[in-house]
Amino acid sequence: MPSLSRVAAFALASLASAGAALADPPAPPMPAKPKQVVIISFDSARDISQWKRSRALAQRTGAHFTYFLSCVFLLSPETRKEYTAPGKTAGKSNIGFAASKQEVAERLEQIGLAAHEGHDIAGHACGHFDGKDWSKADWLKEFASFEHILENAYAINGIAPEPAGWRDFARHAVVGFRAPYLSASKALYEALPAAGYQFDASGVSQGPAQPPTVGGITRFSLPQIPEGPNSRPVIAMDYNLYVRHSGGFERPSKADEFAGRTYQAFRAAFDAQYQGKRIPLELGFHFTLMNDGAYWKALERFAGEVCVKSDVECISFRDYVSRQAAGQKQASVGG
Repeated sequence: MPSLSRVAAFALASLASAGAALADPPAPPMPAKPKQVVIISFDSARDISQWKRSRALAQRTGAHFTYFLSCVFLLSPETRKEYTAPGKTAGKSNIGFAASKQEVAERLEQIGLAAHEGHDIAGHACGHFDGKDWSKADWLKEFASFEHILENAYAINGIAPEPAGWRDFARHAVVGFRAPYLSASKALYEALPAAGYQFDASGVSQGPAQPPTVGGITRFSLPQIPEGPNSRPVIAMDYNLYVRHSGGFERPSKADEFAGRTYQAFRAAFDAQYQGKRIPLELGFHFTLMNDGAYWKALERFAGEVCVKSDVECISFRDYVSRQAAGQKQASVGG
């Protein structure tokens, strides 16, 4: 007969095997989080130095930006009458024109370089007029002016040589739009698909929001984000921060304070999504250096920290729309 000790050992081993068989199966791996998308854009895109500065920032961080171009900056004082806004006489603009033919040539060069580097060139209309009361026909006229001036910018201004492929780029690359003053309307949204656009970035939302696609147009919205000592919401755009901080008047002595507040607001808005649902975060800027460049300093600090993260993508509006159109999910990390 087997000894009692051997029987006991066998029994214990059997119980251990049964326990292992009855134990809970290992938990499935946590689902991968999508990469955090950040979309940074610039309105009007005028100053040559700011074109260069933004492109250098992109090269340092791996970011791709959207430049919302105002086409009057492709016309010199001599060629300004090529543009006629709805309801206006020829050569009128709310934001002026390029200072010279040489400036137009330099801007065209920057546009070409930015496009070659993978950035998104989009439309900001031409003369920066408020189109809230424009009809669909008015918007289509403005879009046609933009397209004509961009495509023919070299010829209109007598600048040679025109780069190979420029006209093809001008006809096909611009697929997005942001209305001056963010002044969207029913007529605008009727005109956009008729003019061949794919996205609009004229909206404002209470916070970061997934962009819906309505009538063939993906509609992006600048979010309101908490800012300042009282965390009051402000549209995540440099001009709105400028008005918040200094009433729209220059206060260079407080530039460092304003830059710090702006950075903190951007970083808090980013962290909320990065640690949460990872809804795309949109931030808007101009080439104007308001409050002694406070908002650009905040942008460069912010982008230098977040765009380089392996689970963050700083991409353009066009790239985001292209990915969705291709049926691709946001790139994921983990697994």
